[in-house]
Amino acid sequence: MSEQNPYEKLGVPEDVSFDEIQDVRNRLLQQYSGDAKRLEMIEAAYDAVLMDRLRLRQEGKIKVPERIRFPERLVQAPPKESPAPREQSPAWLQRILDKPTSADVLLPGAWYLGLSAISVFYPTGADQVLQLALVVGVGISIYFINRKEGKFGRAVLFTLSGLIIGLIAGGLVASWVIPQVQQLIPLTQNQFSTVVTFILLWLITSFLR
Repeated sequence: MSEQNPYEKLGVPEDVSFDEIQDVRNRLLQQYSGDAKRLEMIEAAYDAVLMDRLRLRQEGKIKVPERIRFPERLVQAPPKESPAPREQSPAWLQRILDKPTSADVLLPGAWYLGLSAISVFYPTGADQVLQLALVVGVGISIYFINRKEGKFGRAVLFTLSGLIIGLIAGGLVASWVIPQVQQLIPLTQNQFSTVVTFILLWLITSFLR
């Protein structure tokens, strides 16, 4: 290779395209990867060709590729930060929560509304009516959950859990709530606990699976 002509050092003609010059340079760098002196000569020749091309471009004789004239345009813009994902509910909660249809909500709701009205307005002292209403409410819950999910054991488990929790919770808060509504609706503790149980059973029937 001549020491006077950087094009000859790279082994390319002077009218070669810049892409071809880069391809030749890369090929030579791979070919002589173990020869430090030869690599230095190749890089020096490439730099000399590059400077010559820029000079010719300034004189208007050739067109230099955009990536040579404006190398900063090749810098990729930093990726936009995606908005933080919304907090999702725990997986176990997603597995038991349902997205009910209107019928899944309204049909049990109508039954429990009727049972609640019977429980509130039944004659004082007729606890058998409350017990019967609870039995019917339990049956309604099991029926609708099993109809929706087709899992009878799960329906029984959810219903009995709702029954126990509703009666306990209703009994705990009855002493505080009953005096507040006593002037509007005369309620006993058993009546209030029954209504709370029906509300909980309706929620379980409609929104759990």
